[in-house]
Amino acid sequence: MHDFPGKTAIAEQGWLKAHKWLLLRRVSQFGVLSLFLLGPLFGVWLVTGNLSASMTLGLLPLTDPLLLTQSMLSGHWPATSGIVGALLVLGFYALLGGRVFCSWVCPVNLVTDLAAWTRRRLGIRSSGKLSRNLRWWMLGLVLLLPLLTGVMAWEYVNPVSMLHRGIIFGFGWAWALIAAVFLYDLLIVRRGFCGHLCPMGACYALIGAKAPVHVVAYQRERCDDCMDCFDICPEPQVIKPALKGADKGLGPVITSMDCTKCGRCIDVCSKDVFKFHPGRINADGYPRRRTKDLARSAPTAEQDQPATAMQ
Repeated sequence: MHDFPGKTAIAEQGWLKAHKWLLLRRVSQFGVLSLFLLGPLFGVWLVTGNLSASMTLGLLPLTDPLLLTQSMLSGHWPATSGIVGALLVLGFYALLGGRVFCSWVCPVNLVTDLAAWTRRRLGIRSSGKLSRNLRWWMLGLVLLLPLLTGVMAWEYVNPVSMLHRGIIFGFGWAWALIAAVFLYDLLIVRRGFCGHLCPMGACYALIGAKAPVHVVAYQRERCDDCMDCFDICPEPQVIKPALKGADKGLGPVITSMDCTKCGRCIDVCSKDVFKFHPGRINADGYPRRRTKDLARSAPTAEQDQPATAMQ
């Protein structure tokens, strides 16, 4: 395993290609933040509100489904625009994959990615471990508390909404909470918050469980076991079945709802094993267009002929 995953990809394919999806994600994340900042900074109110609930151009409501559910469980029925906004968000992430929110929109991802990068640079190898199933218990607790108390308790400590509101409207004690998330990921558990604790990630994973967009290890026979994809992935447990499951009859599609579709496995792989696939999956675990794709990538008979036969 390389200390700096993607080093070989950079040397063989260039820095830009080895960071393509990372750069696109940063454009998306900062682009979303910019839309919310245009109003407070320049008086251009294209979007009002924050990631919890917003209105675009005075016409398009968007609402965090987890927030809406907490509100309803606490006994507060939302406005019609809130329900419409939640349905729009549900439909969007049901198509693309729920955890696309985590890697392409969520501002806390910037913090946890920085912690992961710093860990690699400093060579930190902390031994802390947590079950990844803990986030499901956290999601259950987040939904149970408003039902029992009538209070949306999670929203008082939710790093995602607090960071986003803090960037737009100014920070209070939220700085301490964000610093705690960073230090926890840096020193205690690798990818500890997003990969083990965050109930929003669990909620969005459920929303996009059947999404038709996947990362596919199309060329898994090319894998040279460098382990870069495992090292860079925020959810490395999702890779092995698709990459190493051929002997067990498993298809090359990463089907786990935990996959954030960040594209970093695509970036750092010097062998071009992975790529995105928009489309449904067959019962055998292969993309529906696999026949055409495999035929395109297979060598022709002429290419297979020995050089002596061509002379």
